[in-house]
Amino acid sequence: MSAVNNTKFNSAVLLLTGIPGQEDVHLWISIPFCLMYVISILGNSFILFIIKTDPTLHEPMYIFLSMLAVTDLGLSISTIPSTLGIFLFNSREISLDACFAQLFFIHSFSFTESSVLLLMAFDRFVAIRNPLRYASILTPPRIAKMGLVFVLRGVAVIFPLPILLKRYRYCRISILSHCYCINQEVMKMACSDISVSSIYGLFVTVSTVGLDSLLILLSYVMILKTVLNIASHTERLRALSTCISHLCAVLLFYTPVLGLSVIHRFVKNPSPFLPILIGYVYLVVPPLMNPIVYSVKSKHLRARIIRVFVK
Repeated sequence: MSAVNNTKFNSAVLLLTGIPGQEDVHLWISIPFCLMYVISILGNSFILFIIKTDPTLHEPMYIFLSMLAVTDLGLSISTIPSTLGIFLFNSREISLDACFAQLFFIHSFSFTESSVLLLMAFDRFVAIRNPLRYASILTPPRIAKMGLVFVLRGVAVIFPLPILLKRYRYCRISILSHCYCINQEVMKMACSDISVSSIYGLFVTVSTVGLDSLLILLSYVMILKTVLNIASHTERLRALSTCISHLCAVLLFYTPVLGLSVIHRFVKNPSPFLPILIGYVYLVVPPLMNPIVYSVKSKHLRARIIRVFVK
């Protein structure tokens, strides 16, 4: 019986999907994708370089920003091979092992990014609520410990997913609706009972992304409460302006990730283009826009970047 299962597992084929009906122009579509990936990788790498080489940016806010840049780099690198493989070479076939490895890295980096956004919300709360104790509360060793805990959380909760998927039988050619592998979709391609994966996947999503989003919302409720107690209107606006970049990053990340999860789990027969569109936004837009948003909105970071190019 084991030999039969292994045969069915090894002979199964997963096919990735670019943009249905647009196969004739995939080569042209690859141009903006290449540009977006290049900008994402160079932008986030440049943010890391600037923060590392400038001692004045070795503050909690910028340390958290460097963590965000690392996770954005991880997300981009995890999806580049399969995405460009489809658009440039029409290479749609992916082995099960490669698919499982890709979904592990995508979900790990995604959940880690959710945790980093939560830490950045806590950073903004401390900076506004206790500005005089800001540096003493968020010390580098404490930040490193918090970052390590959340990275380990992201890896630990995702680790069982590919193991569960590997136990299932895949008896047919399965066509995925994205140019990359994610758990919600791959598990539907199995010929076995996927109840365990479905329940565990939902638990992981709720206990990580769902919980993080609620805690971020709570942080901003407390921030707003603190800001409203500030007497000066100018100071209130100044305090709120320090949160704009983070709010943009939160919206860029959580809107597509929660939308994609809801569509795959609860929407029956959705429009084929809707999950594809949200899927591209989910993994391409945040790594592309985060360095741009922070470079524009952060005065100190913007000044440091200008100095680099002016030289």
